[in-house]
Amino acid sequence: MSGTSEGPAPAVELVRPTVTESNSGVSDTNLLRAAFSAAPLAMAVVNREGLVVRANESLGTLLGIAPEALAGRPAAELVDLASDTRAWHAYREVLRGRQARLRCTRRLKHPDGHSLWAQVTVTPLPTEGVNGKQGEKGEKGVLLSLADISARRELQARLRHLQMHDPVTRLPNRALFFERLSAALEAESYEQSGTGRIGLCYLDLDGFKAVNDTLGHRVGDRLLAAVAERLTRCAEEAGLARGNPGAVAPLVARLGGDEFALLVEDSTGTDQLADLAESVLKALQLPFDLAGQRVSVSASIGVVERHAAGTTPTGLMQVADTTLYWAKADGKSRWTLFDPERNAHRMTRQALSSTLRPAIERGEFALDYQPLVGMADGRVHGVEALVRWHHPQFGTLTPNRFIGLAEEDGSIVQLGRWVLATACRQARRWQLERPDEPPIFVSVNVAVRQVWDSDLVADVAEILEETGLPARLLQLELTESAVMGSAGRPLQALQALSDMGVGIAIDDFGTGYSNLAYLSRLPVSVLKLDGSFVRGFMYEGEGVAPNPADEIVVEAMIQLAHRLGLTVTAECVETAAQAARLRRIGCDTGQGWLYSRPVGADRISVLVGGSACRQG
Repeated sequence: MSGTSEGPAPAVELVRPTVTESNSGVSDTNLLRAAFSAAPLAMAVVNREGLVVRANESLGTLLGIAPEALAGRPAAELVDLASDTRAWHAYREVLRGRQARLRCTRRLKHPDGHSLWAQVTVTPLPTEGVNGKQGEKGEKGVLLSLADISARRELQARLRHLQMHDPVTRLPNRALFFERLSAALEAESYEQSGTGRIGLCYLDLDGFKAVNDTLGHRVGDRLLAAVAERLTRCAEEAGLARGNPGAVAPLVARLGGDEFALLVEDSTGTDQLADLAESVLKALQLPFDLAGQRVSVSASIGVVERHAAGTTPTGLMQVADTTLYWAKADGKSRWTLFDPERNAHRMTRQALSSTLRPAIERGEFALDYQPLVGMADGRVHGVEALVRWHHPQFGTLTPNRFIGLAEEDGSIVQLGRWVLATACRQARRWQLERPDEPPIFVSVNVAVRQVWDSDLVADVAEILEETGLPARLLQLELTESAVMGSAGRPLQALQALSDMGVGIAIDDFGTGYSNLAYLSRLPVSVLKLDGSFVRGFMYEGEGVAPNPADEIVVEAMIQLAHRLGLTVTAECVETAAQAARLRRIGCDTGQGWLYSRPVGADRISVLVGGSACRQG
């Protein structure tokens, strides 16, 4: 063991204390010397200057140096204490008598070339007996002892390898992956030599469950091992492609099930990650031959590349998981790059979903109303109630931002009941304000889930009774896809509502089944034509010839509806020319910006009390 000298070795020796004879005639001092020399534990006496005074045979054997050649050499150099700042400081404190003991583990190089791990212990010796006579105060020294723990370290390393690697693919497992990811993020965040960026390809095999279910788990395991080999090859090729001999190949890990990750430390940008993802998809396209079984799989990959600073392992994996979900939703067998805008929309959606129910209780919702105008007389016959969410963070939100969420989590039942009650109460107020004028009806949208998850008939009856609104002044709108094919409870509910006197309208008609014949068997009274039909009329009067087919289709639908005893409302009427054409072909009612945008209840009172709405 080599090391730098700390100066010439002083002439030191173990001073004999007063000799006492044992019954065998051997002095205690000689017994102690013999025990020290023959002890199986490697030991050395070190003086206050840190130089070896005496070493036993076990230490010489362990270090590969004759014991007598160790005398006078710096002990710290022999066991490499100076290379570790904390160990070196603690060692000097023990030498000075300021610390009781030092214990540390060091890796030592044997002269024959092999390495060994030793547990080093340094403990103070009694003040007497190092450089003094018995009963006199001498120099204080320490006892240095070394235990060879190489076998134990090797066993620990094997156990750690088993603990940190997947037994099926032999790849690093989730625990080791996160350990490496944490270390990489910390290194990239604080070191100035690299790019300061990190990349991740998070992939999931498409259709792996089918392989397990049809061919068995043994074949599934073979497939995972084969996939791991191809991913490893892709990672190695990616490392070579960087052209930097010191570049580290991406870490390939199996995170569990059929999920794998390729971690790119010190990444150079999204192009590098995109190339890696492309190579993985290409590598997995070729079929796998698994002991006579030919298996084909594909993969979906979420790709994330970003600055390491400010990134946490959990945060990186969350966005990677989100991006992998996008790749699956976009059609599988592809890679998708993380999109901050798309993620912001998702986060907003989650935020809205989590606060929807409390918002109903806090009264954050309000209703606007859009007039339904008679095409023949231009007067307001009714209004459609449109709910708005006055969100404290995102401002006023229209129904397309939250109705779908409400249907997913079931809060549409609670919200729908509130909308229905509020709209009926307002319609009754308008009726009372104008007792001598024809009352206007209110039309309220109803989701299918309201029919299935609540007693809609009972809710409507209760609200009409509480508000005093006649049933004929309430119209419920359901989408065409929700009504067509209705049977059982939905059909029974619609029939009961119709029998009660409530009007039933099909909203966005023409976008779904368009089965007019089926309507004769449903208690429907109104068809609301989808706005896409009306938009086909928009060019007349603007120097562009309209498509005559649009008018033919709409006219035929209106005539069929009238023969079935239904009235027709056209949505999205924006120009006078559109209104004129719709009136000419027999449309009953119009709704759109030509007449009014959705407005508050007080504005509807003005429109109803004034003259007829603007017509073409």
